[in-house]
Amino acid sequence: MNTVFAVGIGGFFGAISRYLIATWVQKLSSSFFPVGTLSVNVLGSFLIGFLYLYFSQTIHPNLKAMLITGFLGALTTFSTFSLETLLLLQEGLYLKAGLNILLNVTLTITSTFTAIIIFKKIYGGI
Repeated sequence: MNTVFAVGIGGFFGAISRYLIATWVQKLSSSFFPVGTLSVNVLGSFLIGFLYLYFSQTIHPNLKAMLITGFLGALTTFSTFSLETLLLLQEGLYLKAGLNILLNVTLTITSTFTAIIIFKKIYGGI
């Protein structure tokens, strides 16, 4: 149960950080492109790559779960996707890595699009 609590604490701060960073960057950029989301995805991907190697040394499992699964998971799930893809590439599993990229990108976009269509059919256009 301690690990679940640690993930929850990390997720709390990660979600708040995501909101604050993405909003700040988006306002700062004055862009119509979602640069705020892109910034947290890039930052989270960088941090997970660094922390994954750093924590592979010696660290308490709860702290690792809090920072990687909780904080970075709430900051951006893109970081987890990036790490998993990189690990597949490092293991020489190029087909699996490519499939991971293809499926994650196409299925998540398709899923979001489908949800919007279903919502509009149920509740009408917005």
